Amino acid sequence: MTSDTLEHRAHRALDRVVDPELDEPVTDLGFVRSLTVDGAGRLTLHLRLPTSFCAPNFAYLMASDAKDALTALPGVTAVTVLLDDHHDSETINRGLAADAGYRGTFGSEAEQDLAELRRTFRRKAHAAAMERAMTRLLRARPGLSEQALYDIVLGDLPDDDVTRALLRRRAAAGLGVAPTDAVLVDDAGRRPAPGDIPLRLRRARSTRISIDGNAHFCRGLLRTRYPDATADRTPGARDATRREHVS
Repeated sequence: MTSDTLEHRAHRALDRVVDPELDEPVTDLGFVRSLTVDGAGRLTLHLRLPTSFCAPNFAYLMASDAKDALTALPGVTAVTVLLDDHHDSETINRGLAADAGYRGTFGSEAEQDLAELRRTFRRKAHAAAMERAMTRLLRARPGLSEQALYDIVLGDLPDDDVTRALLRRRAAAGLGVAPTDAVLVDDAGRRPAPGDIPLRLRRARSTRISIDGNAHFCRGLLRTRYPDATADRTPGARDATRREHVS
């Protein structure tokens, strides 16, 4: 395996590493500053964030996920992930190098278990993805009422990027992805009563708008901090989806 092939596969692997709060790949967001591969299969990744004070738990989670994704690639012999220009860069980079884990890295400062933090963001990501799919369906079928969404199953959704994103989020959250599974469910897979659906959709829409708004804000901050960030960014499927979405 050549270093060029490994570098390409490494970038593809990073496409699957998401910012836990914004629910977008670090490559789409421009967080990948550089990735180098030597002839011996050693990878060095530099990550950067919009501000030096981004929450340490978010920063660690992204950096740790990136290291895991790269380490899993065949042909990789060593991975070094470095978070640049963050107030906890030294602590995070030292913990990643030692594979110390979240609690081992931050010790008594690790107030929340990383697994629970990850579950929280997965729940938010699922709610936002579900709302996108339901809103698109309502726009495509003007005669469909919100209450009628109770009967909509995954097989009723079009085969597009929005549906595929929802399926990924459901799988990550441990929810069913069969064509006969109901679309509108809570984090435990329970369906709301038809009369509760409008309120459920409003709450999910609030979550989605918050995620999309934060992503837009972070991109602006990143461009201000690093003027080259736009050139480094890899546009993804969500860009086209976002342009189509009217909040």
